[in-house]
Amino acid sequence: VQLVESGGGSVQAGESLRLSCAVSGDIYSRYCMGWFRQAPGKEREGVATISTREGFTEYTSSVQGRFTISRNNAENTVYLQMNSLKIEDTAIYNCVAKLWPPCGSLDQRTVDYWGQGTQVTVS
Repeated sequence: VQLVESGGGSVQAGESLRLSCAVSGDIYSRYCMGWFRQAPGKEREGVATISTREGFTEYTSSVQGRFTISRNNAENTVYLQMNSLKIEDTAIYNCVAKLWPPCGSLDQRTVDYWGQGTQVTVS
């Protein structure tokens, strides 16, 4: 079981980044993928989820309209396109996988697998 993130980095406020998550095939085919983040001194929060078959998405309100989650089923990869980044988006971003409903839940207790995380810094 592997979730491997890439694409993090340091950018200026207003710029964009795209995170990628390469997923092992047996996990990817199950149900649901997503992204969580944890900022310094704050609790971890769910950012976005996507059902791998139907492509249904869910976003936390603070990123709605700025972030887009997508997937490439042929490559078992999930993306998080982050536009108009804000300083408060600074966090470690983790790719996650869920095996069971509800996919749309952003509660970390519904997550079955976690990636190692990638740092996003906005200044």
